[in-house]
Amino acid sequence: MKKIAILVSGKGSNMQYILQAIQNRILSGFRVNLVISDRCCSAIQYALKKNITAISLEKTDKKFISRKINNILVKDIPYIIVLAGFLSILDAEFCEKWFGKVINIHPSLLPKYGGKGMYGMNVHQAVIKNKEKISGATVHYVTKDVDAGDIILKKSCKISSKETPMSLSQKVSLIEREILIQSIKNL
Repeated sequence: MKKIAILVSGKGSNMQYILQAIQNRILSGFRVNLVISDRCCSAIQYALKKNITAISLEKTDKKFISRKINNILVKDIPYIIVLAGFLSILDAEFCEKWFGKVINIHPSLLPKYGGKGMYGMNVHQAVIKNKEKISGATVHYVTKDVDAGDIILKKSCKISSKETPMSLSQKVSLIEREILIQSIKNL
């Protein structure tokens, strides 16, 4: 059984989708053994209800949180670490130690609209403001450079002339779920 550790910062909707894919045998041979958050969030409560080890860390600086996460992960080394709406930036030492094992889902077609400060609605607002014709989502490996790791998979969607950041967010969210599951399955 391949173990997945998931790092979250919010509701954990992509985490829930991973759990559902495992339950429905779309991701057969995988199990989520650990959920870690960088703040108090509802994803932790959800994981605990599913009898998954869940740990909430207090967000401080990136070196400290990276070290804390590393110390937890080395006790039960996962096959893959999924950043699913995880907003903290992991330090270079962590990224080097776990190189090739950490993936992230990002709500744009990287390299566009990536980097520090580009997450969630910030991305969708920038895409709409710049009158882009397409957007989408990208799954990529995590490196010390934010949103700059090798791309595993990306998928696009058209943007209508009446698109709002909220409607685009909903479209992209569906794509995120699809390509995240496909990426995990293919690793």
